Amino acid sequence: MTTQRTQVAIVGAGPAGLILAHLLDSYGIESIVVDDRTRGEIETTIRAGILEHSTVDLLANHVAGSRVLTTGERHNGVNLRFAQENHRIDFAALTGRAVWLYPQHEVLKDLIAARLDAGQDLRFSTRGVRAQSNGTGAWVLCEDADGREFQIDADFVVGADGSRSAVREAITGSHTSGFFKEYPFAWFGVLCEAPPSSHELIYSNSDDGFALISRRSETVQRMYFQCDPEDDTSAYSEEQLWDILQRRVPGTELQRGHIFQRDVLRFRSFVASSMHKERLAIVGDAAHTVPPTGAKGMNLAVADVVILAKALRALLREGDARLIDGFEDAV
Repeated sequence: MTTQRTQVAIVGAGPAGLILAHLLDSYGIESIVVDDRTRGEIETTIRAGILEHSTVDLLANHVAGSRVLTTGERHNGVNLRFAQENHRIDFAALTGRAVWLYPQHEVLKDLIAARLDAGQDLRFSTRGVRAQSNGTGAWVLCEDADGREFQIDADFVVGADGSRSAVREAITGSHTSGFFKEYPFAWFGVLCEAPPSSHELIYSNSDDGFALISRRSETVQRMYFQCDPEDDTSAYSEEQLWDILQRRVPGTELQRGHIFQRDVLRFRSFVASSMHKERLAIVGDAAHTVPPTGAKGMNLAVADVVILAKALRALLREGDARLIDGFEDAV
């Protein structure tokens, strides 16, 4: 087994892990990032697409090569439709801020490229992750793509490894220790090849039920309708899915196209019993998950990371543990 030393070992090459590595680098702190997925899987899996103003500012001002302002689309509002009427909430007029449509996999392409250009030690297809801390340091045990075991010794280990976090178990003693709620409804989601039906998101409540009309790009659209969590995604033809969506969005003629992905998103909320122990911490979905209704997941993860990066800078550069000791209260 080989062993390598770094200051911070980061488990997870999603937005939280890569932004953390980027911020730490700007503070002069080295890190190693590991992820069980391939680079191709990370960069092509289509997920959330709405970024809040603060997330956009961070990417635009701190990540070289970020395309968020050149490729992303600024949305100044959102449409709430009910009782046969449309109510537009004007973010810009009310707050002076906006949100951006910029899919998560595009954010990850930018981040991976920026980190590799900066010489980041970034390891894909890393499996069997286990993390431990002895109070003054921490380590991660992993296997590479060929099944060879290796260990990363670090001053601190961060779990940014999603809702099935391996690092969370080392902090809380269990994968499930925390507060969990599952809701009795879900969203049936489709990805389709079609032009946009609306420039801004539409949340629509009709006599036939709820639907959300969202976007991913000029040619790929994301749409949802409320369903039973046990619904079978294969039980509907494309024509049936389009008819269901159209009935739930009166007043807007949906642009139809080939549906190439369909899934049922169960609504769950989870908050881990702890986010920090000794020289271990978790952020993002590893620490808390929320339903997709408000497009908060990635934005909450980024907010976690900004706070944690400052705490690690104080701890590792200045020997000041006050911020890391108060990390859970700060997020």
